[in-house]
Amino acid sequence: MDTQYFHRVTKLSPTRFWINNPTREQADLAIAAGAVGCTNNPSYSQKMIDHPGEGLYASQLLDEAINETNSTNEAVVLFQRKLVKSIAEKFLPLYRHSDGMQGYVSIQGDPINEEDTDVILREARSNLQIGKNICCKVPTTEAGLIAMEVLIGEGVAVNATEIFGVSQMISVCELYKRVTSRTGKKPMLYMSHIAGIYDDYLINYVDEKKLKIEPDILWQAGLAIARKTYDVIKERGYSAVFVAGGARGLQHFTEMVGGEVCVTINWEGTADKLLEANYPVVYRIFNPVPQKVIDELMEELPDFKRGYLEDGLSEEEYEGFGPVQLFRSSFIKSWKQVLHLAEERRNALKAGAFNLDAQDNRISQ
Repeated sequence: MDTQYFHRVTKLSPTRFWINNPTREQADLAIAAGAVGCTNNPSYSQKMIDHPGEGLYASQLLDEAINETNSTNEAVVLFQRKLVKSIAEKFLPLYRHSDGMQGYVSIQGDPINEEDTDVILREARSNLQIGKNICCKVPTTEAGLIAMEVLIGEGVAVNATEIFGVSQMISVCELYKRVTSRTGKKPMLYMSHIAGIYDDYLINYVDEKKLKIEPDILWQAGLAIARKTYDVIKERGYSAVFVAGGARGLQHFTEMVGGEVCVTINWEGTADKLLEANYPVVYRIFNPVPQKVIDELMEELPDFKRGYLEDGLSEEEYEGFGPVQLFRSSFIKSWKQVLHLAEERRNALKAGAFNLDAQDNRISQ
């Protein structure tokens, strides 16, 4: 009998495990533990540079990218692709074995220009060259929706990310319905709801406003919207795979168990802790959120209400929505740090004086 946690989750439920921003070793560990997919966001490059075991390897790839182009911006984009390529290759056998139903590795590029549809499309099409199992991760904003319409029409697998509100999910799924009915092409559509970052945003808001909300009630906020988002997908029969992302605690995995969902989590601090805890596999996604909890969250937290209601946000409001901005700001910070490091390394390499000791060249987080 297999007693390992994620294997039992796979055996006893439709819930699946994805790994987020892994090192090469973590990708191997995750696949052995049952991971069937992988997500990488714009912070990935910085995390690999800073990682004590991966920093030297990442630094060497960055230098390769710098030598392949005269543009520092392009070098950082190439660097990310090089990092993701080694991970995609590890998941490729699973992709082939499942006839393209599993084993996807999603990549989201330059966050600084993600309001530019042309940039999103150019990077997405280039990222597809990494491997057959690449899925293009696109922000669910006005510009992103336009890009998704083009990519889905071209038969490209898409991971719609930066979703915090139910209305964002509806926009993506209705778009997918329109495009696939017109073209007949039905690529994989993943829909990433970021409950943990939503919780971070609401906790910050409560602290700033000095609101008196019980921690037990606030704890349920992001998951309440995740549950509603999942319910709407099922009720309307949308052709999207729900991805639960942005985990900030073990509950962001365990509370999703039982749903036809993929939960993407970091190895360190989440996946390893779940393996250690080895919880019973219990269906929790269908546990109702008490109406009094919803009522209090709706009354006290305007941005919870905007996320919870099916018409809480217009497409024009997606990019400026507080949780989206919080999530994106962390990406921009990381991307700029790598840009700065790449420029430093380019200058040092020109001078022939760069020390490739990764420990000397880590980025401060």
